[in-house]
Amino acid sequence: MSRTDVYGITDTLDDGTLQVLVDRLEARAKYPKFAGMLSEYLDLMRIDAATRVLDVGCGAGVVARTLARRPAFRGQVTAIDLSEYLVRAGEQFARAEGVGDRIEFLVGDTQQLKLEDASFDAAVAHTLLSHVEQPLSVLQELRRVVKPGGLIGIFDGDYASITFGHEDPATSERFDRIVRNAVITNALVMRQLPRLIAQAGLQVVAFIPHALAEAGKAEYWHSSIQSFRRILPKSGQVGVDETSVWADAMERYSEQGVFFGACNFYTYVVR
Repeated sequence: MSRTDVYGITDTLDDGTLQVLVDRLEARAKYPKFAGMLSEYLDLMRIDAATRVLDVGCGAGVVARTLARRPAFRGQVTAIDLSEYLVRAGEQFARAEGVGDRIEFLVGDTQQLKLEDASFDAAVAHTLLSHVEQPLSVLQELRRVVKPGGLIGIFDGDYASITFGHEDPATSERFDRIVRNAVITNALVMRQLPRLIAQAGLQVVAFIPHALAEAGKAEYWHSSIQSFRRILPKSGQVGVDETSVWADAMERYSEQGVFFGACNFYTYVVR
């Protein structure tokens, strides 16, 4: 477990770093395979029938806006994030997309939700649990605020599997570790989730595994590498110059057609 995870301390970051995170989250959401993972589990949850949906750890509102844009969805979304900056960015994006009236953005701690019991039909935790200190607390809160029988979609990376190929294996291994420590609090949480789900009094309805890997050219991973230039030095594990050398190498590999980057992602739908 690391306390250098920038995504887990967004309430303490400077605006420049937060904008780097926003840019990365928006770029990631536009990548077709990643967007497809979200649509797949929202369909599985039959989310369009929900009247009130909770989006926890909403960031700049990618999931909330996706929900509000779905043609058959007529409900309202409450989206909560720790960072006021990200919440305000989400509000701006939602207004620009014409769905601002369908989403209520709130600043709050997803481990201690200030929401009424059984007040939502469904909830989504999209790339949240890997960034919180107490994922069980999040699950317990979701169980409390979702109506009995309601579905909860949990999606995240298995970040113990994240890896980038480098011509020097030792550098590859070292930077894989630096990346995990800089952007993840709980790299193993998706492997621990079956136990945590049971402890929270929830039941697994569906499980979907995914691998997001690129060999040759970096497309999905390109914006990650760009964000790492700013984020990795924030962890205190590596300097700006060394980070730039590594990131330059990743971009060069992509231009040469010899890039490799991969991570597993998992979806749990629980009741």
